[in-house]
Amino acid sequence: MNLRFVLDPQLTCELREQIVALWVDVTNAGGAVGFVAPVAAADVHPLAEETFAGLAAGSDRLLVGYEGDRLVGILIISDNRFHLKTHWRVLKRVMVHPDTQGRGCGAALMREAERIGRAWGLDGLHVTVRGGLGLETFYARLGYREVGRLPRALRLAPGDDRDEVLMWLDLGGHTAAA
Repeated sequence: MNLRFVLDPQLTCELREQIVALWVDVTNAGGAVGFVAPVAAADVHPLAEETFAGLAAGSDRLLVGYEGDRLVGILIISDNRFHLKTHWRVLKRVMVHPDTQGRGCGAALMREAERIGRAWGLDGLHVTVRGGLGLETFYARLGYREVGRLPRALRLAPGDDRDEVLMWLDLGGHTAAA
């Protein structure tokens, strides 16, 4: 696996469509990225447009991972938009293409986000995960710890409520620079 990461790439029409296609593929493979399978691009587009608007406004940052020229992973580094929380960031829409899973792409993407957070002098990174999928174990291997749980906060379908698990990575920085 040889990944190349780009922070804040130009958000071209082509990249937007690649992100939507990735989002659809990840969701339809069972990924917990805001939807429940099955989805089509038309289902993802409204939330994707909101995400792109946050990126265009400069309040959120996009980290993409490429294997060669192929987009294989993304995550959003979200500004908290509240002055008392500028010393940490939220990671959203963490996803890698299903055919790259198990090869370390997700871990590499998260390590790059950690590297960026440390370079910015952040105190920590926060991510929420959908309970019931074992994602807590993945993040724990990367140094994240569970700091809270919202019971049955996510309703996937009638009778299928899942916990939203709050995970935190302490970076130990003490100056928010970005």
